[in-house]
Amino acid sequence: MTISSSLNAGVAGLNANSARLASIADNISNSGTYGYKRVETEFESMVITNASGSGTYSAGGVRASSARLIDQHGALVSTSHPLDIAISGRGMLPVTPSVSLGAATGGDQPMMMTTTGSFRTDSEGVLKTESGLVLLGWPADADGTIPTFPRDTVAGLEPVVINANQTAGDPTTKMQLGVNLPATETEAGGAGDSLPLSVEYFGNLGTSETLDITFTPTVPATGSSNTWTMTIADSAQDGAVVGEYTLTFDDTRGDGGTLASVTAVSGGAYNATDGTLDLTVAGGPLTLTIGKIGDTNGLTQLSDSFAPTNITKDGSPVGNLTAVEIDENGYITATYDTGFTRRIYQIPLVDVPNPNGLYVKNNQTYQVSPDSGSFFLWDAGDGPTGAVVGYAREGSTTDVAGELTNLIQTQRAYSSNAKVIQTVDEMLQETTNIKR
Repeated sequence: MTISSSLNAGVAGLNANSARLASIADNISNSGTYGYKRVETEFESMVITNASGSGTYSAGGVRASSARLIDQHGALVSTSHPLDIAISGRGMLPVTPSVSLGAATGGDQPMMMTTTGSFRTDSEGVLKTESGLVLLGWPADADGTIPTFPRDTVAGLEPVVINANQTAGDPTTKMQLGVNLPATETEAGGAGDSLPLSVEYFGNLGTSETLDITFTPTVPATGSSNTWTMTIADSAQDGAVVGEYTLTFDDTRGDGGTLASVTAVSGGAYNATDGTLDLTVAGGPLTLTIGKIGDTNGLTQLSDSFAPTNITKDGSPVGNLTAVEIDENGYITATYDTGFTRRIYQIPLVDVPNPNGLYVKNNQTYQVSPDSGSFFLWDAGDGPTGAVVGYAREGSTTDVAGELTNLIQTQRAYSSNAKVIQTVDEMLQETTNIKR
């Protein structure tokens, strides 16, 4: 009977609008929740009969379907903490519940995803949010490089641990020597005294060592030799000589005072292409740049003064951790009070073919489902993924003004459906009264 179908349609309308009201309430209550993705409820009509020319019509009603729009991005909100992390674009941060750390390790850790988080270290240095989400990443080697890890599994991911009390040293591997030697010392009648120079470098254990360099002029009987003998000794090897070289300087008008030739007597060879000497100190190889042939920025021989003009080197002594930041590529870098910086982790971004098909969990987290497709771990900025943003959180995608408008519409629709039910009830009562 068509009148009973009207009743069913009214009840379906109440149920559908109740579902829509629930999603609106959820959206409004989470309007201030970082990383919240709004829920959208849509109505779909139901058709009971579609027979043409029957002369009757049965109301099918309506049904509601709700979906969380995970692929929508909220506005980025600036903060004052370097490990407040958000994503500018597609991709999610890999996280795991802190309660799972004690029970599972390595590839057995359940991976979840979130688009933003405010991460802080706990008493053990583990980086996690107040809700207990631990940030996962790939650990860097001691030299700051990230090994190759599988991209379709969580086997290489591990909790990011930052020890605030850790110290680190940066050994010296490169040094550039800019020194002017007095041209008058290689002239006939010169004193022939050796000129010493001590240059500090840092060993593998953060110790301070020195290269003791001695420049000895070759004094000719007549004229100028423009030749020096450079001897390099390593304090870490009890003063052992690690290199001896014969330096000859140009005295022409165009290139006067620059290196004309370098001959290795002992130690590493001279590379004329980049002007370097390959030395072997106690901690390993060290590249010493003395300048290319004709280069005015390396060793020179001019006038009558002995002066170091430019001595630079990498490395630093042992330092204490002062700051940790994340860059747009997802690299977590530790900074020490000596100025030394070291890359310690890389945070990949997780992407799936259908983000809206993910399982929705508490605390704005998600998990892979059959509808979402398999995940892949990308370097931030590669493929479809966006950049990692520090000092920022992703805001809620809820538009409060729009939700209030939807709330008014839903209220009126609910009242109208209730009126339909009331009217049908009155009509059924009239029908019942006919028999009396």
